[in-house]
Amino acid sequence: MSEQDKFSTEKAPKPVGLYPHARKVGNLLFLSGVGPRKAGTTDIPGVTLNEDGSIKEYDIEAQCRSVFENVRTILQESGSSWMELVDVTVFLTNMKDDFKTYNKIYAEYFADNQPCRTTVEINCLPTPIAIELKCIATIKDDK
Repeated sequence: MSEQDKFSTEKAPKPVGLYPHARKVGNLLFLSGVGPRKAGTTDIPGVTLNEDGSIKEYDIEAQCRSVFENVRTILQESGSSWMELVDVTVFLTNMKDDFKTYNKIYAEYFADNQPCRTTVEINCLPTPIAIELKCIATIKDDK
């Protein structure tokens, strides 16, 4: 795979490890896990941290909206688009408390495009966030 098949952008949150935001394989675009952090910062919308860096409180709606916008940005910067999403895996750290709100906001963002979706509860993510998305989209051959 060549370097031109890897996509990274300063307009999305910096990855927390050694990986690109996305990779193109054929006409598919695979996004690395995307969280709600703001690009260029460590700020997480709707999150208040304790002194030790653990989550004191969070607003799942703010995190959902931010993560969806981050995914949209990465798709556009990689030559794809929101409407080209075909599969979305969602990781939530608190299914019981957050699923209803997340599902409502998901329906707003995906009203016109309904990719396959899997939602999984996990006990934590690498940063103090409550949601992360792993996505696959199609991409035009000219990119």
